[in-house]
Amino acid sequence: MAAVQEARVGDGSEVCDRGPRQELACRVLLFPLPFQGHINPMLQLADVLYNRGLAVTILHTRFNALDPALHPEFDFVTVPDGIPAEVAAAASGNIIEIILTMNEAMEATTAVDDVLASVIADEARPRSACLFIDGNLLAVQKAAAKLGLPTLVLRTGSAACLGSFLAFPKLYEMGYLPRQQSQLYMPVKELPPLRVRDLFFSIHSSQEKVRKVLARITESVKGSSGVVINTSEALEINELERIHSEDNVPMVLAAGPLHKLSSTSTGSSLLDQDYSCIKWLDTQPVRSVLYVCFGSLSSMNSNEFLEVAWGLANSSHHFLWVVRPGMINGMNGLDFPDGFNVSVQGRGKVIQWASQQQVLGHPAVGAFWTHNGWNSTLESISEGVPMLCRPQSSDQMMNARYVEKIWGIGFELEGELERGRIEIAIRNLMCGREGVEMRKRAEELKIEVLDCLNTYGSSRIAIDKLVNYILSL
Repeated sequence: MAAVQEARVGDGSEVCDRGPRQELACRVLLFPLPFQGHINPMLQLADVLYNRGLAVTILHTRFNALDPALHPEFDFVTVPDGIPAEVAAAASGNIIEIILTMNEAMEATTAVDDVLASVIADEARPRSACLFIDGNLLAVQKAAAKLGLPTLVLRTGSAACLGSFLAFPKLYEMGYLPRQQSQLYMPVKELPPLRVRDLFFSIHSSQEKVRKVLARITESVKGSSGVVINTSEALEINELERIHSEDNVPMVLAAGPLHKLSSTSTGSSLLDQDYSCIKWLDTQPVRSVLYVCFGSLSSMNSNEFLEVAWGLANSSHHFLWVVRPGMINGMNGLDFPDGFNVSVQGRGKVIQWASQQQVLGHPAVGAFWTHNGWNSTLESISEGVPMLCRPQSSDQMMNARYVEKIWGIGFELEGELERGRIEIAIRNLMCGREGVEMRKRAEELKIEVLDCLNTYGSSRIAIDKLVNYILSL
C-alpha cells in the first residue's frame, strides 16, 4: 500500500497510510480538537483501541496539524477546518474563539460531510463502526449523523467539569451566573466544593460566548451514543454518579487515566521537547526538584515572570522550569534578572518544553507547580506528586479546587505573584509539615487510581465495555 495516498475529496483533504494492516473486524474514526490538551488524550484512546484489535483513522485539521510519521499504526485524514490564517494568529490562546470559528466554518460547507462520506465508503479498509469526537466539535457530529455514523464523545476534562457544563442552564436560573465580582467566593451548593470563581470561564472571551460553547458541548454529549471521560472512579465516583442521574445522558464510561493505559510513546507534542532535562534530573537527589510548568497556553506578564524567577531562586530548592516561547507577554526571548543565573547555578534548569509524563515520573521530582489543566493534574496524580496550584481560567480553577479540598494533595497560590509568597509556598510544599502530609496522600491516591487500571479495575472494565459496544455496531 502506498505510503501516501492521494485524497479523493477536494478542498485539500489528504489521506496518509503507513505500514501494513491486518484483517480487522472494524475501524474507529477519531477527531480531536486541535489543541495540545485535547490532542493527546484522543491519541491515547486511539492507541488503546488499536491495541484491542481495532483499526484507527485519525481525522485532523490543518490548524495545529498532526504529524502522521509519529503514529505509523494509524491512518490520517486531513479535514478542511475553515479557519483563516489571520483568525488563527489573532486568536492564539483563545480556544473559545477558535472553537466557534471552526464549527461555523464546518457547518457552512459540505467539506466535513464529503470527507466522512469518502472515509466510510473506502472498501480497502475495514468498515467504519463509529466516530469519536471531542465534545467541542458539534459540527462534525452533525455531519456524521447525516451519514448514519454513530458518534461517541471523548471528554478530555474531569467528570466534575462535565457535570458543571450540564448544570450551566440551572446555574444561570439560580443566579450563580453570569459571574459577578461580588459573588466569586459564594459556594455553589449544588456542586460542592465549588465556588462561583471555580466554574468554567475564559479570560479571552465574553461569558455569552462561553455559554454558547458549553451549550454546544452539552448538545454533543446528549446527542451521542456514549461518553468516555478521561478520569477514574477512584477520583470522581460521586461526580460520575451525578452525571449518570442526568436526563438524556447516554452511556458514560470512566476510562482513565488514558496515558497510563496507552503505550508510552503515544502522544503528539506541538512543541519540541527538550530531553536534556531527564539527564539533568538523573543527577538530582530523590524528591528534591520542583517541576514548574504552566501548560501550553497560559501566559504571564514580565513582572510576574520576574517574581516567579526570584521566588524560585530565594526558595533555595532545586527546580526545573518550563518557559515556552511566547509565554511571557511582550518578551520575545528569555531575559532573566541580573544575578538570577548565578543564584540558581547547579540547582535550577530552565527549558522551553518537556516530556511531562517522563518528568513527573522521575524519582527526583518532589512537587509540581502547575496551571492545573486536567491532563497535568491527572498526570501528577498518577505519579503521586503533590501540587502547587496556579490556575488561570477554563476548568483549571475547578481542578485546583479538587486538588486542595477533595483530594488534599496540594494547595492554591492565590492572589498576585510575589516572590516572598512564592518562596514560602514552595518551602511549605517541598519540606513543610503540610507538604509531607500532602505527599503521603498523593502516594495513596496514586495507588487507588492505578488499581483501577488492573484487569478487574473499573477503568479496564470500562474499556472492555467500550470495545464490546463498538464491535456490536
